[in-house]
Amino acid sequence: MRPAGLIRSLGAVVAAGALALLPATASAATPSTAAATTTTTTVSISPVDLDGPAVSTVKVTVTNAGPERMRSLKVSFGGPVGWAVQPSVLQVDGSLAKGASAEATFRIQVPERRPGFTVRTFTATATYRGGDGAGSATGTRTQHSGTPLANLAAAYNNVGVTDESDTKPGNYDGGGNSFSAQKLAAVGLRPGGTVNALGAELRWPDVPSGTPDNVSAAGQAIALSGRGSRLVFLGSGVTSGASGTATVYYADGTSGSGSFGFPNWSFDPANAHGATLVASSDGRNRPDGYGNAGIAYRVFAHSIPLDPAKQVAFVVLPGNGNIHLFDLAVAP
Repeated sequence: MRPAGLIRSLGAVVAAGALALLPATASAATPSTAAATTTTTTVSISPVDLDGPAVSTVKVTVTNAGPERMRSLKVSFGGPVGWAVQPSVLQVDGSLAKGASAEATFRIQVPERRPGFTVRTFTATATYRGGDGAGSATGTRTQHSGTPLANLAAAYNNVGVTDESDTKPGNYDGGGNSFSAQKLAAVGLRPGGTVNALGAELRWPDVPSGTPDNVSAAGQAIALSGRGSRLVFLGSGVTSGASGTATVYYADGTSGSGSFGFPNWSFDPANAHGATLVASSDGRNRPDGYGNAGIAYRVFAHSIPLDPAKQVAFVVLPGNGNIHLFDLAVAP
């Protein structure tokens, strides 16, 4: 980490940003981890030095791949909320021929690293006339610091299954209620057992009843490996608002996201949020013992798409504690 005493206000250390035209045959600066655009114009962002507190230099490269000359090009750049950038916008004089690039240099004030795992997203936008005719293109770069948790079990923060002889440790729904281990076993959900759902092979938590066995989602980063067509989640919801977005990060530095949800563990329609029913157990454990016989308490599966050509590195769970997860796995 750089000494904080070396960092003055960004405005004091940063002069006007620079923007240079590059020959059509020159290679662009280090590419962004993702060029989020559907047009032929590409916008890439160089790696950002996150070792703050410091003022880091960032280069944004815009390449005209359209059939026309690109004119009136302006480039803007920004990072996380509260991170000061100088300048906020740069303008290119003249025009870019097909295949030519412009490189814009910005300064961004990077704060001291936070403990734990963090994900930072940077965005650059080019507006222009001519080129591919789209008028604008955007590129993003996502970088992270810290280490994801080794697996989902490392994130267990909730007791969802208890033995009927000792129900008091359970608190799946915030009201002291939980699944019955005996009733789950009767429908095939036993500790360490295989659960096949949506093409994935998942595992029921291999832990004793009455101990943490699931994750109430709160944006945890979970290490995961594999290639496949989709990422399958096994769990159920508390309340009817158990939905959110998970982000998958690949080994090549790119990422993708998808939304999913679970019905409430009881009463909601079994296909709410597009989920698939995996198992229904009879009744539940309450703080005073087993009860609610004749009412189904359920476990579901849902999935989000993956890029099958890429190796998964880790997953960031939704920030919604109503989503409870027992396992997740990559499906072919």
